[in-house]
Amino acid sequence: MTLTRRNLLIGAASLGAAGLGLAAASVARAEEPILTDDGLYKQPWFLESFLDLADDLEGAAKEGKRFVVMWELKGCPYCKETHFVNFGQARISDYVKANFEVLQLNIIGARKVTDFDGQELSEKEMAAKYGVRFTPTFQFFGERAAALKGLSPQKREVARAPGYLRPDDFLAMFRYVREKAYESKSFRDYVKALPS
Repeated sequence: MTLTRRNLLIGAASLGAAGLGLAAASVARAEEPILTDDGLYKQPWFLESFLDLADDLEGAAKEGKRFVVMWELKGCPYCKETHFVNFGQARISDYVKANFEVLQLNIIGARKVTDFDGQELSEKEMAAKYGVRFTPTFQFFGERAAALKGLSPQKREVARAPGYLRPDDFLAMFRYVREKAYESKSFRDYVKALPS
């Protein structure tokens, strides 16, 4: 018999309660990230984009999702950990996939990106414009591109996660943005109020 996930699940179910635990563990893992030609890991469900932030944000809004940019760097150990540990948990990746469009950018990259104000910059120039200095950094933006056009770069964000967050805090940051809790409290206060 060929070992497939389906056969593993069928076999595990027949083993009784212990088998059910094994089946649940195998289902709880998310899709593996892909190592791209530029040396960055990428989730298979990340946004494929023409790198126009306003279009990407509006596209996300039409799908009932929020838009977030993930900044990374080749060889960044915390970027890799975000992909394999945080996004590696189905409870996290499923929530993010269902509620967000994630655009991956390279903090030293050369691809041209069109900002909300129409300015075209390299990824590296865009990172400098927004003051992104660490990887991974997640930038969460407002809900409408037209409203962001006239704002300064830092005022376009509703939240930012600079650096690695442990899985529970990572998921909490995405929930914080999805629930619009940033309108009434800081992320720190939001996390403090979460049930233990």
